[in-house]
Amino acid sequence: VQLQASGGGLVQAGGSLRLSCAASGSIFSSNVMAWYRQAPGKQRELVAGIASGGNTVYADSVKGRFTMSRDNAKNRIDLQMNSLKPEDTAVYYCNLMQVASTYWGRGTKVTVSS
Repeated sequence: VQLQASGGGLVQAGGSLRLSCAASGSIFSSNVMAWYRQAPGKQRELVAGIASGGNTVYADSVKGRFTMSRDNAKNRIDLQMNSLKPEDTAVYYCNLMQVASTYWGRGTKVTVSS
């Protein structure tokens, strides 16, 4: 399984960015895809996750600002990030969990300037 992430970049506070992640390889129909992030000096944390059935979970810190969506036919997830804050600055990682395995994509950096 490979995860290809795109998006990210530099944006001013209050701006928006969109992250995308496409999975390829042996993808089972039942899985959970998610975005995690890791800020400098901090532990990696869950930002948002979405199951193949559509159930979605968000970190409290992003609720109301970030929206996760997925296209099961394309094994792709998107994370629309609005009203970005400097504290959203981090490296964002795409994640896929299926059966008993977990896969990670390369991180994509998001920098929010104040």
